[in-house]
Amino acid sequence: MSKEAYGAYVKKKSPDSKLLPDMLKAFAVGGAICCVGQAIMNLFLKSGISLDLASSLTSISLVFIGALLTGLGVYDDIAKIGGAGTLVPITGFANSVVSPALEFKTEGFVTGTGAKMFIISGPVIVYGISASIIYGLILWVLSLIK
Repeated sequence: MSKEAYGAYVKKKSPDSKLLPDMLKAFAVGGAICCVGQAIMNLFLKSGISLDLASSLTSISLVFIGALLTGLGVYDDIAKIGGAGTLVPITGFANSVVSPALEFKTEGFVTGTGAKMFIISGPVIVYGISASIIYGLILWVLSLIK
């Protein structure tokens, strides 16, 4: 089979991309998740909690909600509709930790759930911490120069 024939075959079998509708769905779902987060934060602020504590509690609440919805199988249904819109907010991070843990739970608590929990999110954590250390060192060196 020639390259041209193979290219035509692949193009024929590949589904057409619906880029604009997919982007609109991702925007709507991601925006809805963020609106829920803002509503949670507003509730904390109205209860008299300081802004710093309300921010932390909002993050914790969103991680919990994302993990809970993943465990119940609801987050996957939301992701089928919203696609990348479910990956950007903090709930996507919770989903990336809980999903492998659920998938490998049959392999045992330590070698399954514990070991596989950070398969996807582990590099994010490592590079995030590494980047923050490097950034902190750069700021420290710059403060010495001043």
